[in-house]
Amino acid sequence: MVGVWPDNRHQAAVLRLLRDGGPRSRAELVDAVGLSRSKLAVEIDRLIDRGLVDTAGPAASRGGRRSSVVRIAASTRFLGIDIGATTLDLAVTDGEMRILGRVTERTDLRKGPTAVIGQALEMVNKLRVETATTRFTGAGVGIPGPVSFREGMPVSPPFMPGWHRFPVRETLAAELSCPVLVDNDVNIMALGEMHSGIARSFEDFLFVKIGAGIGCGIVAAGEVYRGATGSAGDIGHTSVDPHGPVCVCGNSGCLEAFFGGAALTRDALAAARSGRSPHLADRLRETGAVTPVDVSVAAADGDPFAMGMVRDGARRVGQVLAGLVSFFNPGLIVIGGGVAGIGHALLAEIRSVVYRSSLPLATGDMPIALSEMGDEAGLVGAARMISDHICHDQGASHAARPA
Repeated sequence: MVGVWPDNRHQAAVLRLLRDGGPRSRAELVDAVGLSRSKLAVEIDRLIDRGLVDTAGPAASRGGRRSSVVRIAASTRFLGIDIGATTLDLAVTDGEMRILGRVTERTDLRKGPTAVIGQALEMVNKLRVETATTRFTGAGVGIPGPVSFREGMPVSPPFMPGWHRFPVRETLAAELSCPVLVDNDVNIMALGEMHSGIARSFEDFLFVKIGAGIGCGIVAAGEVYRGATGSAGDIGHTSVDPHGPVCVCGNSGCLEAFFGGAALTRDALAAARSGRSPHLADRLRETGAVTPVDVSVAAADGDPFAMGMVRDGARRVGQVLAGLVSFFNPGLIVIGGGVAGIGHALLAEIRSVVYRSSLPLATGDMPIALSEMGDEAGLVGAARMISDHICHDQGASHAARPA
């Protein structure tokens, strides 16, 4: 399917229906697409000829001549690359975004884009063997920092030295010989939640990632909203206290400087060294380090200082989200990311602040829930992102196609 695209909006609609709903009979597609049986048959035959869909046997009888079942081509393979602050996570999916193979390795973004992308390409070779993949239909990439979606490159990412304006999309498209799209990691996690997670039935929602950084994926009318330059949802650099600690962005009192992964590690280490948290002090003696996961465990075990850290951070997150609820009026808020592993103590405090601070009309039917997908959200979302691009008709922008 490399270089093969739907010719028109009807073919694109068929591909989206098969991707999101699985195999369907031609008769069902007639009802869903709105074409006559004869016209739809022409479009499906063209998709089959182009290797975009397959037939999968006869459908159940609806009376009269039996229809046949159509599905996304079995050869379809999407590659998802989720670049994290300390890990590389890659997966191969089929055309319905089911993960067929996955590999995860530790990495260090400070080594620069050439080294990290080289490591990712070595992992791709492992996945090719594991999944018997000869070529990819397309690849989606998530990066933990600001991304120019149009250009496919990071722009001044705070803790990624050497990555500024590195041509990630062009580099990977040349190496993989397939279309590539690059976006902020929170946006692709939002897409993953919309495809396979608890946001499946929502057209307007927020996905909040609390990890090494804090960001928000905004989905409006079923589409990721990126803003004029691609930086929409960068809530981690919202000031919550002008007299607070200095953030990696250079400003003071950002939400991320209080409750991002690095901030939690900083405060946990100080509490362990001073003895204010017996649990964290024990952990420091045992392992020589403390992490946000240790804070989660300490809070769950009733450590007063750790519980206070969680409540304070969650309260600040809730304050920022309350403003977003009043402005955007989402139908759902999903909380994910590594720090979200703290769990229901975090969720309860965020809910309390948001529900107390926002108007009842905005929050009356709005759930706030923890992600159930975990790390898979980014991988499924990366595949969904490139699939969305390919499933547009020939009038859509093809900026991500390799030369």
